[in-house]
Amino acid sequence: MASSEWNAPDRVADGNLWRQALAQVRSEAGAGPIPPWLLQANPASADASRLEVCLPEAVPSATVSAALRAALEKALEKSAGRHIELYFRSGGAPSAPPANARPEPAAEERSASWPTRFQPDDRVRLNPQYTFENFVTGPCNRMAHAASLAVGDLPGRAYNPLFLHANVGLGKSHLIQAICHKILFNRPGVSMMYISCEDFVNQFIAAIERGQIEDFRYRFRYLDVLVIDDIHFLADKDRTQEEFFHTFNTLYQAQKQVVLSSDSPPHEIPRLEDRLVSRFKWGLVVRIDRPSFETRVAIVQKKSRLRGVDLPDDVIQYIATVVDTNNRELEGAVVRVLGYASLSNRLVDIDLAKEALRDLVVSPSRNLSIQAIADSVLLRYNARLSDLQSKKRSQSITLPRQMCMYLARRLTNRSLEEIGAFFGGRDHTTVLHSERKIKHLVEHDSTFRGLVDAIERDILRS
Repeated sequence: MASSEWNAPDRVADGNLWRQALAQVRSEAGAGPIPPWLLQANPASADASRLEVCLPEAVPSATVSAALRAALEKALEKSAGRHIELYFRSGGAPSAPPANARPEPAAEERSASWPTRFQPDDRVRLNPQYTFENFVTGPCNRMAHAASLAVGDLPGRAYNPLFLHANVGLGKSHLIQAICHKILFNRPGVSMMYISCEDFVNQFIAAIERGQIEDFRYRFRYLDVLVIDDIHFLADKDRTQEEFFHTFNTLYQAQKQVVLSSDSPPHEIPRLEDRLVSRFKWGLVVRIDRPSFETRVAIVQKKSRLRGVDLPDDVIQYIATVVDTNNRELEGAVVRVLGYASLSNRLVDIDLAKEALRDLVVSPSRNLSIQAIADSVLLRYNARLSDLQSKKRSQSITLPRQMCMYLARRLTNRSLEEIGAFFGGRDHTTVLHSERKIKHLVEHDSTFRGLVDAIERDILRS
């Protein structure tokens, strides 16, 4: 029988087979994962070894993940007693064959098509520069790099979940995107989601408002790999934490890979449920530290060569000396030096580098005290240290206290506990909350950012 020809008995038989497969998958996965639009799909054609299913017109065939296709094929095989290859089409257009039935594309073709072919959400794309080849390793990040490589080679089996944490700009996003690139290159048919935690939260809220929570659950629970950046954004979001808890459990029990990144280790994320903290520690938790001088030199070399320029050795060492905070600021310094040279039509030398980076020369002192920071903040706010160390919570006291904690985290190597102890014995979660509150204001209020920058300059020059 040709695949496009049906007689009435075959249509009935294959319709029953399809419904049996849906029922079996639904019973095994629970009530949530089967999306409503899949229940509206109907068999369109079949032969002894294949079944083509027509989706509703508004649903693209690419919406059906590799994991869901595999589960349905397994159910079909169980019901029919033979392997049946499953195809989907939308609006009359047949879908592509399953990943294991497609010829392997050339490496160049795969690289060019990664951003659109494999990502479920077109709004979140991988940075093509964030690969393992472009990542500079050193003592500060060697363990995180090795663990990420292992996950890229053996997703779901090496370290699950993998939890990377570090301060801003130290390479967390680079490494977790490098994992995505490696998995996609090795396994073109993988069902993967790379998403920020903020977007996860927003999609969950939207799903509740639209009554589409079943679709949301399917979207995230039928994945082979889930990668979430800045998972600390879950703090204080009780209902989203509940949803993520069940999503995590579903993926973990199915041996699907989960990769998470955060500014803090799991136990330091404020107001995060204990059961989530416990699960984040089931796999491997790795910290990334500030880069050493040698690593910073290597980063500057790598960043400049990616822009087609070999900087002189003395310029490289100067940049690595002036900027000792994080990788992102090192890259920014390289861009500034190259841009300054281009705009002034000069060759890059040490004198040009000093001119371009003259406002960065004053760097945070390793011996800077919390007291010195508090003195500068108090001067601006006309407040007293005793008020900041008290239990008072008025806005006139809380804001300068939070600013002191933010600057202490930014400009010193003091621990969360030490900073909290200085300000009246507050715990580490209060310090983290203060840091994030001021960081948010700095990013979204230019006037406030100017005030913080002015206080920071006063501290560093005093």
